[in-house]
Amino acid sequence: MTDEHRPPPHVIVLFGATGDLAERELFPALYRLAAAGRMPTDYAIIGSGRHSPGSDDEFRRTVGDGLRDTVDDIDDDILSDLLSRISFQTSDADDGSDLAAAVREAREGFGDDARTLIYLSVPPAAMESMIGMLGREKLTDGARVVIEKPFGTDLQSSRDLTQALDGVVDEEQIFRIDHFLGKEAVQNIPALRFANGLIGPAWHREHVVSVQIDIPEELTTEGRGSFYESTGCFRDMISTHLCQVLGIIAMEPPQRLDAESMRTRKAEVFEALRPLNPERVVFGQYDGYRDEDDVDEKSEVETFVALEAFVDTDRWRDVPFYLRTGKAMAATRHTVTLTFRNGHGPFGEEHGQLVLELGDSPGIGVQLTVKKPGPSHELTTVDLTADVTGTPMEAYERLLYDVMRGDQTLFTSAREVDRLWQVCQPVLDEPPSPRAYGQGSWGPDEAVELPGSGGWRLPDE
Repeated sequence: MTDEHRPPPHVIVLFGATGDLAERELFPALYRLAAAGRMPTDYAIIGSGRHSPGSDDEFRRTVGDGLRDTVDDIDDDILSDLLSRISFQTSDADDGSDLAAAVREAREGFGDDARTLIYLSVPPAAMESMIGMLGREKLTDGARVVIEKPFGTDLQSSRDLTQALDGVVDEEQIFRIDHFLGKEAVQNIPALRFANGLIGPAWHREHVVSVQIDIPEELTTEGRGSFYESTGCFRDMISTHLCQVLGIIAMEPPQRLDAESMRTRKAEVFEALRPLNPERVVFGQYDGYRDEDDVDEKSEVETFVALEAFVDTDRWRDVPFYLRTGKAMAATRHTVTLTFRNGHGPFGEEHGQLVLELGDSPGIGVQLTVKKPGPSHELTTVDLTADVTGTPMEAYERLLYDVMRGDQTLFTSAREVDRLWQVCQPVLDEPPSPRAYGQGSWGPDEAVELPGSGGWRLPDE
C-alpha cells in the first residue's frame, strides 16, 4: 500500500489493553493491519487501565506471546516493529493526568496532523465515569472515540451514556463498534440484494414466509462468567449483533454506500420494528453454567435467547423474523435463512430457501424445488451452493482501519441504539424465566418449537 492510502499519524489509546478482547481481537487486528501496510507510517499504541502489567518491556512480552498464540505464520520483523511502538500508562476515572501527558508527548513527536484514537473496552458500568475523565483531561479534543458494546444495559443507561458522550465529543467523533458489521459476509448482503435483479424483487413479504437469524455457539461462558453475570445473552447479542444483522437484511435500498445513507436506512427499519413481546421470547441457561467461575450458584442469567420479531413496513409486514443465539449449543454457525412461498400451480406446499453463511467461511446456498426424475410428478429439493472466495479483512481489522480513516459506515448511530433499546425494553421489564437446556443441544424445547411447523433451518437436514 502506498503512503497516500495510509491513515495519518495516530496515537492509539487502548483501555482494557490487558483484557480478553484486546488479546483475542484488538492486538491481532493491529498486527494484521501492520502486515498489510495499512497502519500509519508513524503511530504509537498506549495501553491503559487501573493496574499496571509491569514495565513496558513486560507488557510488550505479554502482547507478543498473545500474538504468537493467535496469529498464524507471524512475521518476526513486523511483530518486533509493532511491539516497539507499544507502552502502558495507568489511569482510572479519577486520575488520567499521566496518560494525558503521555498522549500529548507522543502526538507532538508525530507533527501537527497526528490524530488520537481512544478505544474504550470497559464494562458498561464504568463507561460514563471514564468518559468524564477523558473530557476533564481534554483527551477527547479532536479524538475519535470507539465505544465497545453493549451500549448501556437498558434504555435509561443507554441514554445516560449518550448524554455523557454529548458533553465531551460530537457525534461524528463517536464510533460505536459492533464487530458483526465488520464481517465481510454481512457487508455482502446489500450487494447480494441490490446488485442482483434475480434476487432483489423476491426480497419481499409477497414472496418470503419467514427470516431466521441463527447464531449458535459451541463455546461455553468459561472465563467470561463475570461478564455474563452482569450482562447476559440478551444484552450481549440480541440488542447488538442480531438486531444489526436484521437491520441490514430488512432495510430499503440506500441512496449511496456511505455512512449517512446506510445508517438512515437501518434506523428506518428499527423505527418500524415492533417492541418485542416477552411471550414470544425464550430464555435458556445451559446445564452447568452455575458451576462456572464467577457465576452465582443461584444465577438466573440467560445464556440462550430465541425470539420472534416483526418489522412493520410495506416490505415486511407480518413476516416473522426468528432470532436465536446461545452458548454451549450443538454447533457454531452464523446463518441467515429466507424461506420463500411455494410456487404457482399444482405443486403443493414446498418452500425454497436462500441461506447466507456469515461465518469465517462465507457462502451462499439456494434450496430449490424440482421434479424428481421418473414417471411421476413427485417433487424433491436440490441445493446449490457457492463459496465467496478471496482474502477478507478480519472484522476488527476492517473496523479499526475505518476508524483511523474516519469512515462511520459500519458503525451504529445514537438513533439506532436508542430505538433498539426501546424495542428490547419490554423483555428487560418482564424477562422470561430461563429454561434449562443440555450442553450440545439446540436450546430449550420451547425455543425449538418457536417457529412452528417450519422449524429452524439448523440443524441441517
